[in-house]
Amino acid sequence: MAEAVLLEGVWKIYMMGEVPVEALRGASLSVEEGEFVALTGPSGSGKTTLLNIVAGLDRPTRGRAVVLGRDLSRMGGDELARFRLENVGVVFQFYNLLEELTCVENVALPLIAAGVPAGEALERAARLLERVGLSHRLRARPASMSGGEQQRAAVARALVTSPRLLLADEPTGNLDSASKRGVMELLRGAADEGRTVLVMTHDPEMASYADRVLRVRDGRVEPP
Repeated sequence: MAEAVLLEGVWKIYMMGEVPVEALRGASLSVEEGEFVALTGPSGSGKTTLLNIVAGLDRPTRGRAVVLGRDLSRMGGDELARFRLENVGVVFQFYNLLEELTCVENVALPLIAAGVPAGEALERAARLLERVGLSHRLRARPASMSGGEQQRAAVARALVTSPRLLLADEPTGNLDSASKRGVMELLRGAADEGRTVLVMTHDPEMASYADRVLRVRDGRVEPP
């Protein structure tokens, strides 16, 4: 089976003033297409930085990041944005829903950005929100939605373009047990449909839904 994600010796160094901070220190990772992998580890271990590298939201200082057969370091900004829009869905830890848009408008946004007519995009978003149990909240704005509702909407937004790769950063953080279970089942369902799913989590229950669990420590992915 082909590799969906391949990181080879990836370093990411940020400058805090004149002080270099090593967020990733030679991280390597291989995830096969259709696999559900959970990366666990404490805060500050490098999980979010690793997700941002895989998503093409950040570039390695050195090393190689190949996603769905494409070397991200060889892609320009516009090409990378298009690749991400067409192939990658991201569920952020703090939802990142736009407050001025309704729930259904937030979910439809990636489709509209991809050129789908607004009416069709809203219809597809509404169907997906029905699947995640939010058909009664289509017109709600994020400020009036619970944390669990916002996170389910964020998962729907990440899935609406039918991405080949789904990435999630602490998707069950600060959720009650019922909301957490709903989000975990959505991600497991995406993997069962053939999508590659990569989740960064400190939650053992979330990790238990994955096919494989790896640990990130001190900017490296530990061998299994």
